[in-house]
Amino acid sequence: MTPHEPPESALYRTLLESTRAIPWKIDWATATFAYIGPQIEDLLGWAPTSWRTVQDWADRMHPDDRDRVVNFCISQSQSGVDHEADYRALTTGGDYVWIRDVVHVVRDLQGNVVSLVGFMFDITERKQNEHQLLQLQQELQELSFRDGLTGVNNRRKFDAVYEREWQEAQRTGEPLSLLMFDVDFFKSYNDQYGHVEGDECLRRVARALQQAAHRPRDCLARYGGEEFVLLLPGADASSARAVAQRCMQEVAHAGIVHAASPLGQQLTVSVGMGTALPGTQDDSKRFLETVDRCLYRAKHAGRNRIEATA
Repeated sequence: MTPHEPPESALYRTLLESTRAIPWKIDWATATFAYIGPQIEDLLGWAPTSWRTVQDWADRMHPDDRDRVVNFCISQSQSGVDHEADYRALTTGGDYVWIRDVVHVVRDLQGNVVSLVGFMFDITERKQNEHQLLQLQQELQELSFRDGLTGVNNRRKFDAVYEREWQEAQRTGEPLSLLMFDVDFFKSYNDQYGHVEGDECLRRVARALQQAAHRPRDCLARYGGEEFVLLLPGADASSARAVAQRCMQEVAHAGIVHAASPLGQQLTVSVGMGTALPGTQDDSKRFLETVDRCLYRAKHAGRNRIEATA
């Protein structure tokens, strides 16, 4: 108890200072701390006497959080609205602790803001748990978008990316190209070598196609069975054909023996190719079907070739 402090005030102070929450009070007119609990030193290392003005509070905030939190708290306080803010607070050791500030705005009878009172809570553990959970969710999402056999994107991922890139092409007027691949005589390959070797063959084809799909926005996916698709945002017909030829070359360089192929002793792929300049009335599904028909033509015209839309 401080000298001349009423017993009731001493009781309230003891209660406040015995909690893990850190109480504080700021005088609105002078923007100075009227009080901050001694628990602040245990948490951050800064002595209560070092918290003089709101500038001390702002300066001890992570630079990436500072403008957002300070501007939000000022605007809410000026409007007389109670609020909460999460941010990282600097310790004397140079580390950061996640804080949740719960703020109550105190007004006089005329409605003028006279002070701010509140509590700081250490939410570091909660934030770490949230971060770990977010990472886990992202990993699970990535797994849900991966083909379990080949490791490339699956049909679900392709469908999502395709619709997004179609809409982006409609917005920007850029071309969008699509390649569809079918492993030639794959049933004969499975019959000749067995399904275990057939699975390994698909993995090798996927790796070969990945060598040609090197741009960040290119999306290679296993479309189903022995079919793959490669989406090429921003690529015109000439560029798409060059990529298709490179894909066929990479598959050839993989040197996958296919003794049962009528085309020779080496595995090959057939390619359907299309390029679109999507307008607002154009249908993404119809374009996909058009490229699929090109692949059908390639297969029925002798395979190991590229067939493109007119």
